Amino acid sequence: MSSKVYCIAQFRAKPDQHDALFKVLQSLEPDTQREEGCLQYIVTQVASSEFADGTTEYPIVFNEIWANHDAFGAHCQRSAIQQFFQQQCLDESGLAEAWNVTVYSDEPNNYDAPQFT
Repeated sequence: MSSKVYCIAQFRAKPDQHDALFKVLQSLEPDTQREEGCLQYIVTQVASSEFADGTTEYPIVFNEIWANHDAFGAHCQRSAIQQFFQQQCLDESGLAEAWNVTVYSDEPNNYDAPQFT
């Protein structure tokens, strides 16, 4: 078990804006990958496979791993990330039609983690 935070940030572009949104999301990678506590930050897009025929409701996905909740929180408060969500998701002129950001933990419920003092 760990204190890592796993984040899946999913995006669906407005019609004919997939490539443009993917490019904007890729531009966030270099600076974010240098953030303290960033273990993985990779934007991906749906690919076809005979072994995985899941939904393509959100065809662009960030796969993120953060060292802990504080590192993830600091990332979310960066001006570049807040500007992205404002400009591309919330503003009417943005490229994103829909998005879903969810965090996960690898710790089971009620995990009795050792306490270090």
